[in-house]
Amino acid sequence: MKNSVATFKLRHLWLYVIAGVASLGGLLSGFDTGVISGALLFINDTWPLSALEQGWVVSSALVGAVLGAAANGVLADVYGRKKVIIATAIIFAIGSLLCGFATSVFWLICGRMILGLAIGMVNFVIPLYLSELSPQKVRGMLVSLYQLAITAGILFSYLINRVFALSEYNWRWMLGAGLIPALILLIGISFLGDTPRWLISKKREAEAREIFKKIEPDANPNEHIAEIKSTLKSQTKTSSQKTPFQKWMIMPVIVGVGMMFMQICTGINTIIYYTATIFKAAGFTDTLGALYATIGVGVVNFTMTFVAIFFTDKVGRKPLLYAGLCGVTLSLFALGGSFFLTDILGDNLKWVAVASIVVYIACFAFSLGPIGWIIVSEIMPLKIRGLAMSLCTMANFGFNFVVALTFPVLLEKIGEAYTFWIFGVIGIFSLFFTYKYLPETKGRSLEQIEKNWQNGVPARDF
Repeated sequence: MKNSVATFKLRHLWLYVIAGVASLGGLLSGFDTGVISGALLFINDTWPLSALEQGWVVSSALVGAVLGAAANGVLADVYGRKKVIIATAIIFAIGSLLCGFATSVFWLICGRMILGLAIGMVNFVIPLYLSELSPQKVRGMLVSLYQLAITAGILFSYLINRVFALSEYNWRWMLGAGLIPALILLIGISFLGDTPRWLISKKREAEAREIFKKIEPDANPNEHIAEIKSTLKSQTKTSSQKTPFQKWMIMPVIVGVGMMFMQICTGINTIIYYTATIFKAAGFTDTLGALYATIGVGVVNFTMTFVAIFFTDKVGRKPLLYAGLCGVTLSLFALGGSFFLTDILGDNLKWVAVASIVVYIACFAFSLGPIGWIIVSEIMPLKIRGLAMSLCTMANFGFNFVVALTFPVLLEKIGEAYTFWIFGVIGIFSLFFTYKYLPETKGRSLEQIEKNWQNGVPARDF
């Protein structure tokens, strides 16, 4: 077909430039998520921390993330997606500097909260920006680039941790290194435009038409504009209230929040934040050995995300979710079992733990990671898309905060085995939720998805 992915050649270069620059926000999010894993080992040398204090140093970023996500929806709808991305880059830069120069645990936590503010904003606005810019045939692939950038950021953070591990101010260099990609994002996004859907909602059709011509030169921009205007008009007619929210919009929001619960509460960020800590508990007594192990995990996380990029628009979102969730759940039970059988496994424990974590990360990387954000960016009605995605992002970081804060305490109180088994049980629930409530959005325009919700089509019949 003329408009298939195979025909996306040089004439679509501008679309990929936009996606590449915007995805730098994902790299920053991944970097500030992963860098604390190695830095925490050295922060403890500067300021000895209790289990609860370690939880706060890690999860303080998530407090800021909830606040960033809360304000982001309204800001993105009022001022546009582009301006919010610019603000996010500036906040990332400020937070990186504050963490690098922190003079106490208090100031480190403050810096982490500022970084969290940016993380909350970027995890909402970049998938929204990419989904509204992407043609439907490659929308899944381009939104997956954001998750690829997150995994690249995590891998980058692990490499930075190793580079500065033997430096005099190791953890300060680690945390401050986020300044560089923040400045690159700030400069790059300044040269790009906003999304056509937002521009049309603000009656700036001429600008939207020019952007459509750049990102989809084979299509008729007037047809796109007419479809979006029709969607906005129908929503305005059917709403008899001052607020744009209507009853049929409740279900996509519930599904979006459920998707965020599945993504976070199967334990991904406990693995990312505490990879080095877990490996040390499993038997890697040498700090550098634990850091090398985390780099291996980062490589797997990065490479397996390409599976989602290549297949999410071919086989669909739900088949990848089923496969990934099965692998995630089984690996969590295996990881818990490896700790439970410590006395039997002896020195083999660390290799069983490594294998379980590698399988877990690989399965998450092609399923829950990218597809979680794809689904949430696709299913929300246009009229409340900014607000609804903001709510889902708040839920994401709220779940993340609870999990990250309690993880070191759970390890201390009930042990590694039962902690990972709890996450495994959540994986079983997630499989049921995916089957029952998640719609398949492959091959459908955002407007078609919205009409299905509005007409009360069950998720399984999309």
